[in-house]
Amino acid sequence: MDELLRMCLIVCPLIFLGGFVDSVAGGGGLITLPAYMMAGVPVHFAAGTNKVVNGIGTAAATVKYFRSGKIRLSVALPAAAGALAGGYIGAEIAKLLSDALLQGLMLVALPVVAIFLVLRKDFGQETGEMTRGKTYELLVSLAIGLAIGCYDGMIGPGTGTFMIMAFTALLSLDMVTASGCAKVGNLASNVAAAVSFIIGSSVMWQLVLPATICSVAGNYCGALYAIRGGGKKIRGMIFVVLGMLFVKLLWELIAG
Repeated sequence: MDELLRMCLIVCPLIFLGGFVDSVAGGGGLITLPAYMMAGVPVHFAAGTNKVVNGIGTAAATVKYFRSGKIRLSVALPAAAGALAGGYIGAEIAKLLSDALLQGLMLVALPVVAIFLVLRKDFGQETGEMTRGKTYELLVSLAIGLAIGCYDGMIGPGTGTFMIMAFTALLSLDMVTASGCAKVGNLASNVAAAVSFIIGSSVMWQLVLPATICSVAGNYCGALYAIRGGGKKIRGMIFVVLGMLFVKLLWELIAG
């Protein structure tokens, strides 16, 4: 019991923070996964527990966005379907490429994305209803889910962040609605991954309940923060996530 309490004291505050960040701008896994490993949870059990807990937390954020009318199902559902297929394809591609190559590509891409956001100060502002046809919306949503799901399978961290930006850039969604739609895509991929880890008996169940409570609380507070704060709050959090992801990849490239 003393060991479980020690783990909870390390994990729970970070799970709350990760859930908050993830529900606003994606990228919460950059905080939550290391939290389990800091507590001494073996890597495979850390990944499995993280997926189960984050899946439940993401569901809580999804419900909050949905009740606030900030999820466009005609965008979110095709993207979720594409993300499921893309995740599998990306995992297969990752087997053929070296980690160093994948990390190098991301280290180049991340500053470009950050510079784009700095230069486009109006990016993600509310633009009202789209004037494009339903077929365009369906195909682009599916393509976004497929492409970013593929990234999730290959590399993973920041998937929700990139999905928010894609919805905003290609479908003219405001950032709050884009964040809500990204939650649906994240939920689909989290559920699929969680089922795989559960079947493989790679979940530390004694940590699931306390971590889930913190994850749900963090996701709910983050969703509330994003909905009330609007696009500016999400935009600022995206810079934080991109910075964390850049530091993580650079450290792994140098250390590895």
